[in-house]
Formats: sequence, structure tokens, C-alpha cells
Amino acid sequence: MHTITRLSADDFDRSVKSLADLLMDVVAGGASLGFILPFDQDAAAAWWRTRRPAVSEGSLIVWAAHGPDGVAGTISLALEPKPNGRHRAEIVKLMVHREARGRGLARELLATAEQAASQAGATLLLLDTVTGSPADHLYHSAGWTRFGVVPDYATSPGGVLEDCSFFYKQLLT
Repeated sequence: MHTITRLSADDFDRSVKSLADLLMDVVAGGASLGFILPFDQDAAAAWWRTRRPAVSEGSLIVWAAHGPDGVAGTISLALEPKPNGRHRAEIVKLMVHREARGRGLARELLATAEQAASQAGATLLLLDTVTGSPADHLYHSAGWTRFGVVPDYATSPGGVLEDCSFFYKQLLT
């Protein structure tokens, strides 16, 4: 059983090491999150620390799923600051530790972010993921609509170019 909590700026600061451990695990497992192997704790923690200003100002909302072994998953919601785009937000960095997969945690994190987006006034969500990946299948099954595939969009942690699917979901108001 996991407890999903929204991280305040102070909680975020205290969680950087655990979030970095999670990021290292998913990258080592082949997830294309923008990082290339080799990838270490210092690089992972440094990346998370760059998110701190956005968390502090409220433009990035981060949740952590805590389980018996620490942080097992996370998801972030980036709110659009431009006046003409405040109706939309982006799901970023949905991650589940390899040992916690297959139990519905990713779906639960996704639902948490979708609900928060709706409460924040967003009516349109966007995201992207590797085409054909488990995440690609998750988003499709969770009611998201693929609106395009870009070939060779990103490089996997192992250095292979991969296609990327772009999705949107309209939220009910």
C-alpha cells in the first residue's frame, strides 16, 4: 500500500535524495526521461534541485508515493503560466520504481494529478512518452488521446533514438 502526498517546498527539499534514487532506478531500467547512462546520484539530485523554484512558486506540483521501502513513485504537474494557456497543464515525469510496478501505482498517480489539474482549473492536459512503452499503453487505457507520433524524438538512456507519442486529455468541468 502506498500513500500519495503532494510535496510542499520543504517536503520537496527533504525528498530530493529519495526522488533522485527513484529517478536513477527508472533511468537504469530504460525509461526515457531525458537522461543518458551513465547517470548517478549526484546528477539525479542536481536535476531535482533545479525543479525547486517551480515547486516553491507553485507552477510545478510534485507528488510522491511512499511505501514501506521509501518513495516508490512520483508524478508532476506543470501548470501553464501564460495567460492564454491557463486552461492547460502538462503531466511530467511519471515514475514508478521497478519493484513497485504492476500494482496500479502509475494509474493512481495519474488520477491524482488529473484531479488536481481539474481543481486548479485546467481543462486540457498534455504529455508525451515513448511509443509502444508501458506508459504509452497506460495513457491510452486511461482515456488519453494520442494526437501524433514523432519519429526519433528522444534518445533512450542507452543511446538509441526512439519515437515519441504525444497525448492530450480533456477534463470535465
